[in-house]
Amino acid sequence: MKEIKRILVPIDFSEASNVLAPYAKYFAQKLDAKLTILYVVRSLDYFGGFYVPHTSIKNFEEEILRGAEKRMENFIVDHFDEFPVETKILIGDAATEILKFAEEGDFDLIIMGTHGRKGLDKVIFGSVAERVVKGACCPVLTINPYRKR
Repeated sequence: MKEIKRILVPIDFSEASNVLAPYAKYFAQKLDAKLTILYVVRSLDYFGGFYVPHTSIKNFEEEILRGAEKRMENFIVDHFDEFPVETKILIGDAATEILKFAEEGDFDLIIMGTHGRKGLDKVIFGSVAERVVKGACCPVLTINPYRKR
């Protein structure tokens, strides 16, 4: 078994991310591993069917990135204050970018939450966690943040 020294934690700033943070911190401490928190901003290419002037798209993307950076700063202060973490913000399809970043970063474990979507919601929104589990280059620990203990 490969030693776990680098852990990737994709988040989406939802309530699920707040539940996930203590688990990520716990595993990083127990395994003496480095923790990287990742947020993926949905690419505006996803909305390609709409006409929007290029300069508007560029400005909007820059604002989205600034907003994501601020949210990441707040998330780290709230959940990882005085705990060493790296952060990264990417643009694109969440599952695709998580898989690519995990492989390129040579991560040993991915810890992520599930949303538990079913039926039409799952068909429309897909399952990022499911796609990551199926395509990951390393083990993936999924946590259902909505499950009562």
